This record gives sequence, C-alpha cells and structure tokens, in this order.
Amino acid sequence: MAPRQDTGAGAEAELPEYAGHYRLDSCLGSGGMGIVHLARSTSGLKLAVKVVHAQFAKDPEFRGRFRQEVGAARRVSGAFTAPVVDADPEAERPWMATLFIPGPTLSEHVKRNGPMTPAQLRRLMAGLAEALRDIHRVGVVHRDLKPSNVLLADDGPKVIDFGISRPKDSELRTETGKLIGTPPFMAPEQFRRPREVGPAADVFALGSVLVHAATGRGPFDSDSPYVVAYQVVHDDPDLTGIPESLAPLVLRCLAKEPEDRPTPDELMRELRSVAASYDTQSFIPEQRSVLDERPGEAVVKVEVPGPPEPPEFEARRRGSVGWLRRRAVLVAGAVVLVVGGVLGSVHWFGSEDSMPKPAAPRAVAAAFQAWEAKPASATAGVRQCSYGAGKLLCAQPGLVFALDPADGSLLWKHTADTSRWGGPPVVAGGLVQASADHGRRLEALDPASGEPRWQRKVPEYGLLQPAGGMLLLRGADGTVTGVDGASGDTKWKRSLPGQSRPTLSSFVGDPLAYATSDTADGTRTRVTALDPATGKARWQTLLKGTLQPIGAHDGSVFFLSVDNVYSRAQAVVRYTPATKASRRAKLPVPRQSAQASVHGNVAHILGNGGSLEAVDVDSGKRLWILETSVSRGSAPVADNAHVYVTAADGRLLAVDARTGRLVGQTPPRLGTGAGGIAATLPVPVLNGGRVFASAPDGTVFGVDARDPAGW
Repeated sequence: MAPRQDTGAGAEAELPEYAGHYRLDSCLGSGGMGIVHLARSTSGLKLAVKVVHAQFAKDPEFRGRFRQEVGAARRVSGAFTAPVVDADPEAERPWMATLFIPGPTLSEHVKRNGPMTPAQLRRLMAGLAEALRDIHRVGVVHRDLKPSNVLLADDGPKVIDFGISRPKDSELRTETGKLIGTPPFMAPEQFRRPREVGPAADVFALGSVLVHAATGRGPFDSDSPYVVAYQVVHDDPDLTGIPESLAPLVLRCLAKEPEDRPTPDELMRELRSVAASYDTQSFIPEQRSVLDERPGEAVVKVEVPGPPEPPEFEARRRGSVGWLRRRAVLVAGAVVLVVGGVLGSVHWFGSEDSMPKPAAPRAVAAAFQAWEAKPASATAGVRQCSYGAGKLLCAQPGLVFALDPADGSLLWKHTADTSRWGGPPVVAGGLVQASADHGRRLEALDPASGEPRWQRKVPEYGLLQPAGGMLLLRGADGTVTGVDGASGDTKWKRSLPGQSRPTLSSFVGDPLAYATSDTADGTRTRVTALDPATGKARWQTLLKGTLQPIGAHDGSVFFLSVDNVYSRAQAVVRYTPATKASRRAKLPVPRQSAQASVHGNVAHILGNGGSLEAVDVDSGKRLWILETSVSRGSAPVADNAHVYVTAADGRLLAVDARTGRLVGQTPPRLGTGAGGIAATLPVPVLNGGRVFASAPDGTVFGVDARDPAGW
C-alpha cells in the first residue's frame, strides 16, 4: 500500500503508514513538533500517535527534547492525562502513542458553544487545579497549558502535550534568548527568566485558560505576540466577563510574582468554599481533594494515656487518638479555624526495629472515618491485603501483619517471607494462612495474636488456593492435595482426569473450588468442580475456548474467554451445571490483558489501557463503558452501588455501577524511585460499607464506600 497523501507542506506531504506496529489512520491535528494521528492497537484500542516532523527527526537536540516529552508524559500518566501506551524516541521518525481520549479540546468547545457558564467554569478550574497538582507531584512542569492542550472528556479534563514540559531533574535547559511557550498563556517569568520557570508558571497559565473559557479571549489580548508579552509582564489582566465568585481566584493565579500565586491544593480548597457542591453529571467528576495534604497546617500534639509504646497516630479527624491537625480555611473572606477533617494517618510498619508494639483493642466507632497507614520507614511496595477474622490482613516481603479496619492501627505482626505466594494472607480453618521461607513453607497464624500454630512444606513450583476451610496445593506433577486449614493435616490427594497441570480457583460465598486446563489443541477448556473438604468431583464439563474463571453466582460459574494467541478477552461465558447450559456474551471490542469479576449476572471487565465496561450476561448487552485513563489497574470489584479499581499509581477509583460514571477517586500514592510501579496490583477489599486498598508507596488506607465523592 502506498503512503497516504496529506496536504501538509514540503516534508510532510507524504505521511508514514505505520508508527512501530500501529497503523496510522486519520490525522487528528498538527503542531510545531509533529502530527498526531488516530490509530488502533492490535486489540482495537483507539490511540493518538504523535509522529515528529521529518525535518526535526535529524536534529539531536530535538530528539533529546522528544525523549524528555515521552519521559514526562510517562511520569504523569493518570486521571488527568492521556496515558502513554508505547513510544520509540529512537525511531527514524520518533513517535509516541497515548490512549485516545474522546472529547473536544477546550479551544474547540469555546469556538463551538461560546463561553462556559459559571458552574462549568468552577468544574473546569477544579479539574485543572487537580491535574496540575498531580503533574507537579511527580516533579514535572508543563510550561504550555493552553485551551488546545485541554481535552474535555466525560470523566474530567485531560491535560495533554508535554512537548516543552521539563522535569525538575532534567539535564536539558532552555537556551539563553530562546522563549518556549504560547505567549497569551505564558507567565511573566517565562519572558523574564525562562531558565527559572517552576510550577507556579502553570498556575498562571491556568488563570489565562479560565479567562479564555469564560470570555473567548485571553486576559492579555493583542494580535501581536510582542505586545502580549509586554502586557503579561507589565499590565493588569482584563477580567471582564469573569463570574464575580471566581474573579478573586483568577486574579491571584495571574499574579506577576510566582510566590504570590496559589498552589493547586489551595485552589481546590478555596473552590470548595465558592461552590457547596459540584455537579458530577457534567464533564468533570466531583473532586476528591478532601484527602490532600494541607500545607502550612499547625500541629498540636495531644498526650493520651494507654499501653506502653502505642502506635503513633497522625490523624486528621474528629475524636482521633494521638495527633490532631488544625487547619485554617478561608470562607467568604473570613478565616475560620476548623479542627479535624476526615483522614486518619497511622505510622506503624517498616523495618522490624521501627515497628511499634501492638495497640490495645478498641471498640469500632459507629460512624466510619477514613484513615491511611503509612510505613514508618522509607520502605515502599504494595501490600497485599484481605479481610478475615474481623481484621485487615496484609503481607509484604518478609512480614505478615493485621490492622484494625476501624482506624488502621497495628494489631500484630509476624516475620515471614511472603515473596512467592502473590496473594494476601487469608483465613482458612479459623487461622491466618501465609507463606514462609521463600514460599516453600506454609504457616498458619493465630488471628488474635499472629503467633504460629502449624507449619508445613509446599510443593516446589506448585500452586496454592484457599477454598472454604481448606488449602488446595497443586504440585509440579499436577497432583492436587487438600490440607485442613485448622490443623495443617493432609485430608486428601488426587490427580484429576484429563488435567495434567490444572489452575485452581475459588470464590467467596461459593462452596466449590474449580480446576481448569486447556485441551491439547487449545480450542476447549476442561472444568472440574471440586468439593474442597473431600476432593471429590461434583461435576465436570468441556467448554469451548480458552476460559479463565472470574466468579460464581446463583449456581452458575462465569469465565472470561480469551484468545490464546494475543491474550485478548473476547467474551464472558456463564455455565450452569444444573442444566448444563452455557451462555456467551461477546464483547463489542476484544480487550488486551483484561481482568474481570462478576456481581450478580453483570461482569465488569478492565482492559489494559483503562477501558472499564459492564456486560449483562443474561441479555448479552454492554450496559456501559468508561475510559478510566488508568493505564494499568487491578481486577475490578463491585457492590450494589459501585465498581472499584486500584490503579498502578495508587489511586482507588469508584464508578457508579448503574451509569458507569466516575464518582470518586483517592489521590495517587506512587512513592519515589524506580520501584514506584507495582508488578501486581491488589484488588480493593470491601467490607461493611468500607473499601480498603494499598498503594506503591507502602500506604494502606480505608475509605467510606458510601461516599466516593468525599474521597
């Protein structure tokens, strides 16, 4: 196929057909650095692929800047940016592929619909403030925030194009005499001292963007970029047409000196006093910033009698034990002192020496208040947690520990190498089951104290699956052994006909366990339902396709059907053994590396790249789909109201189970260093109207499942 022709000038008259293995379709737009194309991955995922202009591809300095753009975009991938899917800055024509975000740019929206309403402006300002907060947290300064770089997606504004952004630790610096940016949206320091541009420049740009959204023009307006530059540095901004409630905030954003501008956190706090609530039905979700750190807070230490060496609390909530934070909140021009808040923070785990002694038992408060427990040392890494015996049971390499789900306080800890069993500790036979000795040993712990009760060896290169009061061990030879969780005794041992190395699965509330394996030709899956207590097969069937069990409900078992070449989920399959009937609900678009769960007869599937969808298996229809912008997430878990997903950056997302609308999310907790991205993402834990999750920075936290908008 010949290269497609375009109407570009000179070197851009002929465009490449592919970038890497992505076929380039239509042109989405062109800028100073390159052309952005619509493309699709092999799984059908829509992508926006930026290919640099041919003349720049030969420039070593430009290539360095493009590498910097790719690095910056990868660092900030999250709720308010387009996640990077793939990139090759070393290609003949360097390129970067990001998730395609449907929706107009702010510039297009204003041209098409005119100025925004005051309510829309408040939501836009809040969303952009939160976006800048997340961008700045990872050490990146955008430096070119403008209406054409803001996409208005259904779940919130997305900041795109990090072509001239600069990480704080970058070795590239702006050359003397070179101005980089778009004059109507540049801060004074970008003209006066471009080598010293920091995060406050993005806040100035936010103010200019808000003026454009409210009026269709900028706060400094002229046909000449030189006049605009003079006005930005010397003149007062024109705020005619800005709603009276927002004008003071916008004016502060446009302060000439960086130190006089508010931080994104301050903007979000003050916006909450401007509007009592945000309309989550529009293009920006309700803000989650009640959990944010508050700079400049006064800390008052309270001495509380209790057991020797109690855990140290750093709580921001009413009536908490230990540390109370008091913060000043600006409301309608008056400073009001507010005591408390909603977030408790407990520092307890880390190295053995840094661990405090267990706290005394305490009653669970009737009204649950959010908490987070941070590592006492710099140790990062995701903790794997589950709920059992009235406790939150967690594991990290070298340690198993229990937390009080009411406030996150440490109840006990036990040293045990958990590096091979990837799942969290679980309760079976009334005891906490965990692995030890690099996964070669099982240990059963007393749930009240964490003291060992029994130990036994685990088959090398085998699998382990809790099921009811039993532990099912699969050896390297495929033999399955049933171990009593209470005593550690072997109750049965058997090979399964037709299954040489089965995969074992079990689900909460289902009395059976399931062994599955593909047939030799890969076209069918053999499923055996086992009684965990006896090892007897309750039923066995052979189903079409490569199937992965994802849940059980009302006498049926649900599977994800995956093609065995590209690992793409293609359908959800329900099998009902009582009638031997199977039903297949085909997915409209195959999902790469998908993870899924079921709630009732509805399957929730999260694909690699962030597409979350709900499929009614009864009708075979997709109920809704949401592009979450989570480049990689956990398996979803649902209750009657919401679907919850943990993101790789530590965020917990809540989606309305009925409408598929994002209704809340916690702040990212990525941590520092290369180890910030988790290899295995923990599934959120639901219990009693609460959601518990963990993050790459080592934090474990609990929030109210009934109020995601308040996260």
